[in-house]
Amino acid sequence: MTNPTSRDYNKASVLDVVLSHAPLTRNKLMELTGLSKATVSRAVEELRADGFVVDGGVDEITGRGRRSTYLDLPGTTGHVAGVSFGAQTTSVLVTDLRGREIQHLTVPTADHQEVEDAARWLAELITRAARSAQGPLRQIVTAVPGRVRGGTEIFGPAESMRIFAGSGLQQTAERLIEAPVLLDSDANVSLLGILTDDATVTNAALFSLSTILNFAGCTDHELARGRTPTFGDIGALSSGVDDENLDELLSTRGLLRFARKRGLDLERIEDLWLQPHTEEPHAEVLQAFTTAIVTAVSVVAVTLDPESVYFVGRLRPLVDVVLPQVRERLDQNLPAVPEIRTGPHQIGLSTAQGAVYACLTIAQERLREAVLGARQQNQLTERSAPAF
Repeated sequence: MTNPTSRDYNKASVLDVVLSHAPLTRNKLMELTGLSKATVSRAVEELRADGFVVDGGVDEITGRGRRSTYLDLPGTTGHVAGVSFGAQTTSVLVTDLRGREIQHLTVPTADHQEVEDAARWLAELITRAARSAQGPLRQIVTAVPGRVRGGTEIFGPAESMRIFAGSGLQQTAERLIEAPVLLDSDANVSLLGILTDDATVTNAALFSLSTILNFAGCTDHELARGRTPTFGDIGALSSGVDDENLDELLSTRGLLRFARKRGLDLERIEDLWLQPHTEEPHAEVLQAFTTAIVTAVSVVAVTLDPESVYFVGRLRPLVDVVLPQVRERLDQNLPAVPEIRTGPHQIGLSTAQGAVYACLTIAQERLREAVLGARQQNQLTERSAPAF
């Protein structure tokens, strides 16, 4: 068999840059790849023949000389779908291979008693969101409130989603959708979204405070996966408040139960910070929540030494309320306090965006491998064009 040539690697490099930066000019392509004009031109024409490059208009810069033609990805190269499959809401975001949105939708999560029904429901949502998309559906990543191993097996899901433990959801969804499906935790994809948007983030931790408490971490800008399913199960640790663990105070389900036991008549967890409260039980609940946040940050600060700690999820607005007190207590307890950040978080959709980033990374690597293996495939199958 024939190994990939330098020409193949150059073509793959050009495709990588087009997938990451399109639309862009040939001059920008030369700058980002470090390849010569002739090499870039040859690779562009081959990718054009493969259906991965089209002309996307001309620049608007006025002046002397010829205007540059922008190169872009055609819609027919395909699309990906990022899914946030939560206990309360489910969001689907479909983008092209450049990450540009085609369609998104957010709906209440249906109550499913069977894995088959849930997978079929997800498949229908993805089909709806991808209705106007062109080309093949190249990858789906579904984020769930639980820990995930190997992209297929769910461990410790939210109480209302216990039926999805194991690999049944991934296998059934892949069979129904007929496209590659991977699962991941909502915390992992949320942190991946931050890493993608900010290349300066190196060592960080993230807490997803939603139906359950979920945790993610990264070292040297890479997600930490752990060796066993127990990795990330930080919710099992003591919160520092009575006999409550962290999951009981840093999840919507647990905190609502705790508040009601303390005498607060809350219809929904958002009433804890959206409605005015003057009674003593409200202050007691906020103090317990503050202590749990301090405990969680302290644990990761002394074990993982992150530069930043992020909070996302439905309880993020309550973190904003108690953050000044949290910082004050951490300053008293720790010799070095990581930067604590909360940011804009659209329930479901922000997590789906992180899942899209995961999809794009996988799809890009798969296409690169296809470019590098195209010469061997052509010789074996006597085809004149690579099967992308």
